[in-house]
Parts: sequence; C-alpha cells; structure tokens
Amino acid sequence: MFASASSDAMADGVASHQDGRLRIVHCFRSPVGGIFRHVRDLVRAQTAAGHEVGIVCDAATGGAREEQLFREIAPVLSLGLQRVPMQRQITPIDIITLTRLFRRVGKLDPDVIHTHGAKGGVYGRAIGTLLRVSGKRVARIYCPHGGSLHYDARTSAGKLFFGLERLMERMTDGFVFVSHYEADAFAVKVGPPEKPFCIAPNGIEPEEFAPLPVRSDKAEFLYIGMMRDLKGPDLFIEALSLIRDRRGAAPTALMVGDGPDTGRYQAKAAALGLADIAFHPAMPARSAFAMAKRIVVPSRAESMPYIVLEAIAAGLPMVATRVGGIPEIFGPQASDRLVPPGEPPLLASAMEALLDDPAEAEADAATLQASIHDRFSVGTMAATVEALYATALAR
Repeated sequence: MFASASSDAMADGVASHQDGRLRIVHCFRSPVGGIFRHVRDLVRAQTAAGHEVGIVCDAATGGAREEQLFREIAPVLSLGLQRVPMQRQITPIDIITLTRLFRRVGKLDPDVIHTHGAKGGVYGRAIGTLLRVSGKRVARIYCPHGGSLHYDARTSAGKLFFGLERLMERMTDGFVFVSHYEADAFAVKVGPPEKPFCIAPNGIEPEEFAPLPVRSDKAEFLYIGMMRDLKGPDLFIEALSLIRDRRGAAPTALMVGDGPDTGRYQAKAAALGLADIAFHPAMPARSAFAMAKRIVVPSRAESMPYIVLEAIAAGLPMVATRVGGIPEIFGPQASDRLVPPGEPPLLASAMEALLDDPAEAEADAATLQASIHDRFSVGTMAATVEALYATALAR
C-alpha cells in the first residue's frame, strides 16, 4: 500500500536521534549528471539543517568537472568522502567491493544510508542490513533515479532487474521517487511499494532564475548532457541534418558533455556533413546556456531531469521529448510542447517552430519559467526526504 511520510513522524522520529541530528551517508555509483546534483543538493540542505553527512561513490567515474564539484562540496562533508572502485555491471568483484564498503561505512556509524541508483541501492542497502544484523539501527533508503526502471519488463534483462528490485525491497525501509512517473513505473514493473515512500521532485535554487548574460555569438541550438544514446545526442544530430535538408543550411549548434561515445557522435556529425557542430566537454549548465539561444532535450528516457528544470529557470526556449517526468514539469503545456521520443523528423519540426517564431518561443519560455518557480525547490525536496527518514526510523 502506498504511504508517505508525515510532518508528525518527522518530528517524533528525528527528535529521537541525537536531538534532531542525524548521521547520513549517501551511497551511489556514478558521480555524474542528475544523480550527483541531487545528492549535492541534499548534502547542502541536510548540513544546513544540522545533520552530519558523508558520500560514498565510485572512484573511477567522472572527469575534471566532477572533481571540481567534489572540491566544492568537500567542506560540508563532515562524515567525509569515500571513493571506492565500483563496477557498473554485476560481477564477482562486487563481493570484494561490498566488504570494503561495509568496513568504511560501518566506521561512520550512520543513522541513515540513503542509496541512489541501482548499483548504489544494492551496495548501500546490503550494508545497512549487515549493520542491522550487528545491532545498529539504521534506516535504509532507496531512490531509483530511473536506473533499472528504464528496462522493458518483457526483456530478459528487465525480468532479472525487476526481480532483484523485489528482492531488495526486503532490505529497504523507505523509497524516494523523484517524479510521479518513477513511482508509477516502480509500481507497474516491480510492484506497489510495501514500505513507506515519498515523491520528492528535484528542486532548484532561486539564483537559477537569474537572467543569462547577453552575448552576440550565441548558437541557435544547444544539447547538454551525457554523451550516451539514452539521452539522444544522435537524435539531435539527425534533426539538425533534416533541418539542413529542408532549409538549405543547418542551424548553428553546440553539444556539451562527456562520455565514452563522444567520438562516435563527432563521427556521425561529420558523416552527415555537420562538422561545424561545436563539441565541448562538460561545464556548468548556466555557462552552456549562455552560449545558445535555445536548448533541445531529445532523451529516450528520463525520470526528473535537472537539465530541463535548470534551462526553464534560465528562460531558454526548449524542445523536449515526452518521456519520464518531463510532462510533470511542463504541466498543462505538455500536450502542445513535447514531442515523442526517437522521432528525428518530429524533433526537427519542433526545432523549426522555435526558429520561425522566436517571439512566441520567448513568451512560452517565460510562461513556463513562472510556472515552475514555486513547484520545484531544493528546500521542499529536502524537507520531504527528511520526513521519510523520520518515518523509516520510527518503524
């Protein structure tokens, strides 16, 4: 049965732990993209609320941008940063990794182990269970962030992962879903959660609504995100090619992000005669926003993408696909503004519509910007999550 955390439970449960102070460890594999931003936002909010917080994640994932973000967050990590090699796939090495993580996390004496993503969810909840066996009272919290929920339940991989998710629920004290889409997908593919859960959409800060710098050399379109097919950079390139074929010239474009497939996308652009696309490594989102007039989010799958929230807050006209929690962000505009995933011709047509009527595009962007201001905040997200902690600890 679905349940959510209450403010009364938050007051009773949190107050019973060190006068309101909790020791919280966030465990996840990949410190990149939306998961990493979500964790950093929670870390800052939880530290500001008086809790002691630490991070455990993979040692090999990430680049220069992520290293800079770790340096920025390090001063508020009172429980420290633990980076251990974590394989993405299930391998025998996982037993060695789990043993190493158990020793490190156990020394932190956590009240809450908040896990993120499929692999972090397995490690963290297993560690929490081992700690409970040894007599430690610790809440095991899991947020999928899409993760395994993107698999098709009809495939062998989907059946395997959803079976594992059902098994892992026995080691779970509470679920955090970042969108209604994610909660519904879990209920359909894994089963309705039998443990307390909350829906805590990703939030953004007030300063992210500040106007972008004025520049005269902005590209027409921007793609920013991981360089992997799930996020649709190949679809963005194909749409640009179609616009070129229809209009005789391709609009200027930037592609910003990291990933092992970057070279493949560069080769695809060159093969389609789009060698002028400018590729840049990962950078702060608002720095990239300032370099373009419009943004395209061509994802094949999402849960609650930060990049959509960040770009809307910055006032950028946008083309996005109707996947995951994106319709929840767009609200009433979703039916008119979003395009089906995996359809380059429709993506190209939506991009052309922004080119053909820039005034209407700017007006729509302003309306959308105003609509998210009070609906997606870091403070609300953190308070909702903390209430779930209290419910889990009180059980």
